Amino acid sequence: MEDFRRTYLRLCKESGLEPHESVLNQLHDVRAAGDSTRLDLATQSLSVDTCAVLGRVLSNDVLFTEVVLSDCMLSEEGVKLLLHGLCSNTTVKVLDLKGNNMRAVGSEALGKLLRQNKSIRRLTLEWNALGMWGEAFSIFCEGLGSNEALKQLDLRNNQINHQGAGELAMALKRNTTLQELDLRWNNIGLLGGRALLESLQQNRTLLQLEMAGNNVPSDTLKAVEQSIDHNSDRKSTLKESRSKTQVLSKEIQSLREEKGKQFLNMMETIDKQREDLGRSSRMSAVRVGQLQEALNERKSAVNSLKAKLQMTEAALALSEQKSHDLGELLSRVKLEKSELKERQSREMNKEQEEAVIREGKLIRELHISTEKTLHLKSKVDELERRCKAQQDHIFDLKQELTNSTAELKLRLAQAEERLEAEKKRSKQTLDDAENLRQKEVDQLNRHREESERSLQDRVQKLEGIRIQLEEELSRVRALSVTERAQAEEELVKIRNQVRLEEQQRVSHLEEKLRLLTQSRDESQIHCTQQKQTVSELQAKNNHLALEMEGLKRRIEELQQELGGKEQEKVAEVNKVRVELQEQIGHLQAERATQGGLKEKIAALEREMKVQTSNHREALLDKESEIASLLEKLRLKDGEIMRTREDEAQRASFLQKAILTYVQGSPLGSYSPKK
Repeated sequence: MEDFRRTYLRLCKESGLEPHESVLNQLHDVRAAGDSTRLDLATQSLSVDTCAVLGRVLSNDVLFTEVVLSDCMLSEEGVKLLLHGLCSNTTVKVLDLKGNNMRAVGSEALGKLLRQNKSIRRLTLEWNALGMWGEAFSIFCEGLGSNEALKQLDLRNNQINHQGAGELAMALKRNTTLQELDLRWNNIGLLGGRALLESLQQNRTLLQLEMAGNNVPSDTLKAVEQSIDHNSDRKSTLKESRSKTQVLSKEIQSLREEKGKQFLNMMETIDKQREDLGRSSRMSAVRVGQLQEALNERKSAVNSLKAKLQMTEAALALSEQKSHDLGELLSRVKLEKSELKERQSREMNKEQEEAVIREGKLIRELHISTEKTLHLKSKVDELERRCKAQQDHIFDLKQELTNSTAELKLRLAQAEERLEAEKKRSKQTLDDAENLRQKEVDQLNRHREESERSLQDRVQKLEGIRIQLEEELSRVRALSVTERAQAEEELVKIRNQVRLEEQQRVSHLEEKLRLLTQSRDESQIHCTQQKQTVSELQAKNNHLALEMEGLKRRIEELQQELGGKEQEKVAEVNKVRVELQEQIGHLQAERATQGGLKEKIAALEREMKVQTSNHREALLDKESEIASLLEKLRLKDGEIMRTREDEAQRASFLQKAILTYVQGSPLGSYSPKK
């Protein structure tokens, strides 16, 4: 209450409005009354601002369940603001707006309230003018049709005509919660009465409809009363059937609880018997486990004695194996020494032979290279003679000479590239002189052969050109006179270039010869180094021989130590054998005791078998009891099903009797078709 009062005062202060005295007095009276939840502002003149503040307060209020605003003569805007606040209220159950002369805006606000509010159960709208505005009243009826909370609606003296009654009838067809509707003292007429009567054919929830003072014929009123009575009878039968079904469900639930209790008791007895059987089986298992542990201890003692014997035998075998391994080591060292001597001698011989072979190969390569250079020089001279013989033909065609010079330049560039590649290869061969000398000589031979082939190809091409030039001499002689001088100069250039190429090749071959001599010197140096390594290996061999003699002395000392240790081990073995014989005697005595234990175990096993047979018989008895109990449960389920069928038959008989009674009564002609 205090919260409502504080929020009201705060909102009045925010809106710059003086609090209404009647509202404050009513709040004071409610607080004095204690538990009252009724806000009664009847016959109070409320302004628009006061209505706005009350609407904002009531939108979040959770105290009042009944709001009375009858005969307040509220304005349209005030009603709109109040109802807007009540749209979000969830506690008000009763709303009284009697005698406020509400019109179009009010009816629209009421339609919005009915659509959004889910808590109002009773709405009083007596002495208003809602029916005068058709469109606004249709909005109100739409809200009524979609409402699912309202149960009582009072629309007395609202000037509702037959069109408004039609809108109400459409709303009643969709509404499923309204139970009481008061339409007295309106102007519904014959058409409105028929529309409402048709709506009652679909509405099954309306139990009271007052239509006095509406100029509705008496037969229509009687039909409406009959349909309302039919709805009330239907509701009473539904209540009876629901009560019967509740009673039957309660009885079935009690029977199920009893059966559940019986079943639980039976399961508890079975669990107890199982626990007893488990305890007895655990006790017997514990006894058997104890006996098994005693046997395992005896077996472990025997196994430990056996392990000791095996350890001593293994120690003897290890000592024998060590002595054998030392002998094998001596023999291996001798063999390795002899193999080292043989390998060193073989390597020395091989290196000397390889050095001699390399020197011979280098000398042969030098002779071959000199012969090839002379042969190339002779070929160059022959080519010069051929070039002089073909000078007359070359002067005739300037264009062909230019082409040939271009080809020669390209070939010269290729030759220079080859020379550079050969220089790079020669550098690589210097690094790997010992392994790649033969390969370099092969490359030189291939290069010379390729140069010879290229020269032969050039000669063949020049001969072909000569033949072509002879064929074209007759056509080009006139032009050749002026171009001879230029051709001679170009020929001189070509000769100079060829000579330079040959000089470069000769210089390259001389460099290769120089490199070969250097490699020969390096191989000689390598031979001297290998001789030094041989002398070093011989010194190492002598040192190894001295170490071998020291190892032989050490082996003799170890053999003497092994002989002393073997004598000690023999004495220890004799002692261990005596101890083993004593332990074997103890073990034989323990075997005898184990035989007695085995007899006891057999007796216990026989007892266990007897107990298990007794437990099996008991379990079979319990299982037979459980089967009998399940049979009883099945019989009781059958009885319950029969009782359900009897109740269903009774309900169907009652329904048939009610239908026959209704059809036989004078109201039967107005009852709705199913």
